[in-house]
Amino acid sequence: MLDVSIIIVNWKSTDYLCACLDSLGQYLREVSYEIIVVDNHSDDNCETVIGKKYPEVQLILSKENLGFARANNLGAQGAKGKYLLFMNPDTEIHSDAISGMVCWMQGHSEAGAVSALLRNTDGTVQESCVQTFPTILNQVLDANVLRRMFPRSKLWGTEALHARKNAVKAQAISGACFMTSRIAFDAVNGFCEEYFMYSDDLDLSYRIRKVGYEIYCLTQYEVTHHGGKSSSHQFDGFEDLKQRESMEQFLCATRGPSYSRAYRRTMAFAACVRLILIGGLLTIPRQGERRGRLLGAAQKWWCILAWGLRR
Repeated sequence: MLDVSIIIVNWKSTDYLCACLDSLGQYLREVSYEIIVVDNHSDDNCETVIGKKYPEVQLILSKENLGFARANNLGAQGAKGKYLLFMNPDTEIHSDAISGMVCWMQGHSEAGAVSALLRNTDGTVQESCVQTFPTILNQVLDANVLRRMFPRSKLWGTEALHARKNAVKAQAISGACFMTSRIAFDAVNGFCEEYFMYSDDLDLSYRIRKVGYEIYCLTQYEVTHHGGKSSSHQFDGFEDLKQRESMEQFLCATRGPSYSRAYRRTMAFAACVRLILIGGLLTIPRQGERRGRLLGAAQKWWCILAWGLRR
């Protein structure tokens, strides 16, 4: 059995995928591994590029876009690793991140899944690498200004990022870099395929914890996650809508349909409040980039309002 199977789902991100594979080739030395790429019918020359530059990579070509969860399960079916590492194509590893994560998990049988510390392209910490399970309250109050004012609040679940420890427990970790033991993954039957994209990592974390394992973020290991490179090919507002829809789906599965309906209505109310505030700010004379950001935010919250008022 290999130490780790690295599974990457690609959709129209072949340029980023190449950078990811280059980083794996550069730093993976101390563990036995395989790399499995599942291409979700990208139609972006992925097969030719992988065949020429990375012949050692196992490439699975899907005839349709299966979504993130189904494609990862497809990649995991024939994987030979004791551990499974699910990575986004727009990630790049640094130093001994993966071998370190494998070695750490080998010494901690209570750990069902771990993530590295994720950094944005500019080097700042990507707070979504650790998450708390969503509630109506933390979703309504989720705003950058409040996160900056109260970075250690349990509302966000990011207090682990401020702890001076190499391994910190978390409720949920990001699917951009999600390592799980094969035993834990099989115990929960893998990713829930009812999710097309978004919240599938929340759901997998939830079910791994439910069967008795712990989830950790190993902050001594770092991975760059450029973020959103597949969803950027969709229409404006796609990402915001899919995130809310999948969040509603997760809340329905874990808290019941009444709670998920209340979440939808509350988000519609929150969208109204934000649109009023944005409208007020737009009356203040300002130029260039700041006004553009406000208009972008208005479009986002208008889409969320329309979604929240449906049904």
